[in-house]
Amino acid sequence: MAILRADEMREMTDEELEDELNNLQSELLQETSIQAAGGAPDNPGRISEMKKTIARIKTVQREREMEEENE
Repeated sequence: MAILRADEMREMTDEELEDELNNLQSELLQETSIQAAGGAPDNPGRISEMKKTIARIKTVQREREMEEENE
């Protein structure tokens, strides 16, 4: 799964963003559980990238909520 940029996220629909958020959160949960159990994740840098992408998605969702409130 590729890491998305903010401009790519803004072009996505709300449903696509929600699906992507759910996928990333479940993948992050799996990777952190492996790490917590003492295992080594396949790509340690992937965890931080997933966290950043989740934050970007939530930011775009909040921007859309604010636009709706201002209308």
